[in-house]
Amino acid sequence: MLVYQFQHLGKNTIILPFLGILSVKSDMRQATLCFLLKDNQILLAMKKRAFGQGKWNGVGGKPNPNENIKDTAIRETEEEIKVTPKNIELMAVLDFHFKYKPEWDQQVLAYITTEWEGDPTETEEMKPQWFDLDKIPYNSMWTSDTLWLPLILKNKKVKGKVIFGENETIISKKVYEIQHF
Repeated sequence: MLVYQFQHLGKNTIILPFLGILSVKSDMRQATLCFLLKDNQILLAMKKRAFGQGKWNGVGGKPNPNENIKDTAIRETEEEIKVTPKNIELMAVLDFHFKYKPEWDQQVLAYITTEWEGDPTETEEMKPQWFDLDKIPYNSMWTSDTLWLPLILKNKKVKGKVIFGENETIISKKVYEIQHF
């Protein structure tokens, strides 16, 4: 098996080409986000419970044991809004650190797609809603979303590291464009 290892934001990161799909491995807990895009709009979902409750975000979550991270993004989208995304594209790898809650530290892999099956449907966990790209409710999202989401919406691939202090204040940030993963 072909394996690439490199330094990513001070951590050893491994890229595994698997059936043409890049899987990003990290020593941090991983999670996914998936954003559906259509006609100059983005689908966000209001988190109704648990981590991120009360915030608009993409849909996603944590992988099951031995689950490929890309498959996680697809499964979580199906579970959270009853949509099966097609041809999702990795757009961002973001390391989030919470100085006062290190148990929240995670690496988030954000995907976008313009193709899916099904109609976004509210579930116990998420309430989906379409927003015009010029009316994204950043004031009701994670404070760091303004650093990277506008870039991926311009079709830029992004890597980043954000350190949060108390009350979700940003202590440190480094977000930059890359050519490819």
